[in-house]
Amino acid sequence: MKIIVCVKQVPDTSGRVAVNPDGTLNRASMQTIINPDDMNAVEAALRLKDELGCRVTVVTMGPPPAAGMLRELMAMGADDGVLVSGREFGGSDTYATSQILAAAIKKVGLEEDDIVLCGRQAIDGDTAQVGPQIAEKLGLPQVTYVEEIRKKGNTLTCRRMLEEGYMTIKVKTPCLLTCIKELNEPRYMSVGGAFECFKKPLITLDYEALKDDPLIDPTTIGLKGSPTNIFKSFTPPQKGVGMMLEGDDKETCEKLAGILVAKHII
Repeated sequence: MKIIVCVKQVPDTSGRVAVNPDGTLNRASMQTIINPDDMNAVEAALRLKDELGCRVTVVTMGPPPAAGMLRELMAMGADDGVLVSGREFGGSDTYATSQILAAAIKKVGLEEDDIVLCGRQAIDGDTAQVGPQIAEKLGLPQVTYVEEIRKKGNTLTCRRMLEEGYMTIKVKTPCLLTCIKELNEPRYMSVGGAFECFKKPLITLDYEALKDDPLIDPTTIGLKGSPTNIFKSFTPPQKGVGMMLEGDDKETCEKLAGILVAKHII
């Protein structure tokens, strides 16, 4: 049994966001982090590994520097990593990305008792589409918004978080689950893991390695093959410094009212 976890390197939204002329993010000029929901998916995989002794493979699509992120996850406990990287893949939307990742997962190999885990959604797009699309392209049953996972034999019992409450679903492997932050608290890298991670295998799958898969159609991957068109993308202007009034007496209230009247707010 193995667990394949799809992860993504995303811009750190607490810092500066840069946009290219074509509307795509200029990721090379921004600080990056591991997508938070993906960290919960990795932790879920590692807990199943601790319980069952299975193998955990982390997969990402991105530029060569994304290999550093995979090393971090291997320092946490993942056994190996797969970097899907090629200029032909650049600018892919969710539809194209799911095709490429599905082809990569097939290349890694998906057996009867395997599980694919994804984060619910990425903070740079917030679409929650890639995980379900991967499941569709691989013909896998899927459970989304997973808040609890229990495994018995070839069956997973998952609890989904809904707006009105919870839903409990049983699903047979192989299957795909998307994980939410309520599922767990991700662990930190260990000192020993940081030393050992560079001894673990990390392979790169480029366009040449995947081009024979039926999902890798040049007309439906990359920026030109993505059906999603970005109308406009921009960095919102920063708000000005606010004004703080100290006190809770009548004089402070009158001062506040005077300021609001002067600004024609009231």
